Amino acid sequence: MTDALDLAKRLMAAPSVTPATGAVFDEMQAMLEPLGFSVHRFTRGDGPAGSDEAPVENLFAIRAGAGPKHFAFAGHLDVVPPGDGWRSGAFAPEERGDLLYGRGAVDMKGAIACMVAAVADVPAEAGTISFIITGDEEGPALHGTRALIDYMREAGHAPDLCLVGEPTSVNRLGDMMKIGRRGSVNMWLTAKDTQGHVAYPHLADTPIPRLVAAMAELDALVLDEGTDWFQPSNLEITDIEVGNPAHNVIPGEARARLSIRFNDLHSGASLSDKVTAICARHQVDVRPVISGEPFLTPPGEFSAMIAAAVEAETGIVPEASTTGGTSDARFLRSLCPVIEFGLVNATMHKTDEAVAVDDLAVLARIYARIARAALDG
Repeated sequence: MTDALDLAKRLMAAPSVTPATGAVFDEMQAMLEPLGFSVHRFTRGDGPAGSDEAPVENLFAIRAGAGPKHFAFAGHLDVVPPGDGWRSGAFAPEERGDLLYGRGAVDMKGAIACMVAAVADVPAEAGTISFIITGDEEGPALHGTRALIDYMREAGHAPDLCLVGEPTSVNRLGDMMKIGRRGSVNMWLTAKDTQGHVAYPHLADTPIPRLVAAMAELDALVLDEGTDWFQPSNLEITDIEVGNPAHNVIPGEARARLSIRFNDLHSGASLSDKVTAICARHQVDVRPVISGEPFLTPPGEFSAMIAAAVEAETGIVPEASTTGGTSDARFLRSLCPVIEFGLVNATMHKTDEAVAVDDLAVLARIYARIARAALDG
């Protein structure tokens, strides 16, 4: 088996702050081609750096096998900015004690390294394995996995099952897998009226009370009580802004922002309509942006396959959960059943992000077991 620790170091040493392109994909390609994979790379987005349209690199790799099944690993090579205060360089992976430190250690270059190590231990004749790897998961996710899905459909590559390597474990490797995720919609609220002098209120009209009244009504909403597999949907007000630098001016505009994470009792469109109707009563405009819809891969053969592999290597059975934020699984679910399973998430996005060295070896073995079982199924 190719060493997961060495592979992780190679990926982590290639800076890849979102949106990622270039060197980190060179490393990925160099790892996969000796294992018999055909690698296709392409870039989407043609806007300036820093914009939502900035170029994003994507990689699809496939190794065709004699068996009838097609199993896909999916993940992202882009990372969040490292920030300050690292004990060692964020892109200079370093072992200290039992841990490997560096940006991407758990989210999610470490898991991708384990995937590569795993397929080295799965016979090519067992069936088809592919990698769906983007450089735009931590960013706006406009030109990443969605573009990969379009490419796969055009090329006729349809996996039977897909495993995403997000860091799902909580306290120890293997204690949780994600069989679904809530949806996400963000909304920008704007109230406008007439600016004027505070000493002449009859010549002006502030929009602030109307915006505050709308937000109070929204904040009081109880969207649902949750479902068998999902926690209750929640609406959170995330920003309010007037931007008035003067103490003697009645402002003519006020803005706010909210975010809703929602279960499968709702859709992004239905929630947008609900918020828009409430805001309309207060003469507040709404601009919604739906980031993803909820999805669920009901417990069954696929989740049992993962649980068996985890138990065989760790002695524990992972909890099936839908908690947490969104991931690219929200797009991949349109291809086939998808489940997320990966490393311990305690340090993701933090300074001195780190993974237990032993966990890399164990996760590689778990991934190999899952791939073999998926291709045998």
